[in-house]
Amino acid sequence: MRKHIGQSIVGFIILFPIVFLLILSFGKQWFYPHILPNIWQTSQWESLFSPSFQLTKSLGLSLLLSISVGLVSTVTAFYFSKKIAYSYNKTTWLSLAYVPYLLSPIIFAVLIHFYFLKTGLSGSLLGVIIAQFLICFPFGIIICSTFWTSQIQSLENLSFTLGGSTTQTLKRVLLPLAKSTLLLCFFQCFLISWFEYGLTHFIGAGKVKTLTVSVFAYVNEANPFLAALAGFLLILPSILLLLVNKRLIFKTSKKLADYE
Repeated sequence: MRKHIGQSIVGFIILFPIVFLLILSFGKQWFYPHILPNIWQTSQWESLFSPSFQLTKSLGLSLLLSISVGLVSTVTAFYFSKKIAYSYNKTTWLSLAYVPYLLSPIIFAVLIHFYFLKTGLSGSLLGVIIAQFLICFPFGIIICSTFWTSQIQSLENLSFTLGGSTTQTLKRVLLPLAKSTLLLCFFQCFLISWFEYGLTHFIGAGKVKTLTVSVFAYVNEANPFLAALAGFLLILPSILLLLVNKRLIFKTSKKLADYE
């Protein structure tokens, strides 16, 4: 009985902010001491179907940015993680991959902002993609490096021994085995990019208005209803990806255990 009560309390704590954001996104007026909005409307949600609505643009921009960063980070991390995993200085390189996470994103942005100003990338979408890539790429290295075990190297050598080319080995041996790892890496990098605010706001110079930037903008404008809508849209895809991530983590762990 106590276990069920405890689970219900935990579930309520987790779901309450999400449900409250959804409720608040339908509000129009909200005055103290009322717990819920006084007047309700659906115009905020209806405006999402208008391409000219700023929040719709921010949603599309965030999806484009996060998918781009996730794909580029995953592909490059998979390639370079192999080089690192099979190198003599593997431990050193993997340790360096943690360096970007010793600083907060905003401090990291301040340190690299000079180079973005000199190259004219500050305040541009490409600049933000590159800046976020510098954060996501090392994380991708850490994830993908777990794939390159001695068993994978043996399978790769066996493919070469049987006459397989580098391309054939990649397509028919490595990529099928690495599918779960690659998806896990993409989803993790996507989420890092999706929720990134400090780095995006600083390098983007306020011109690259992603969903996270819009949330803070609506809060500063004292517009809780649009802020709630933007916040709900921000967490919705992340919840879906986290559920997929959970399955992939267990699946990847099982595969690695089978190889060992």
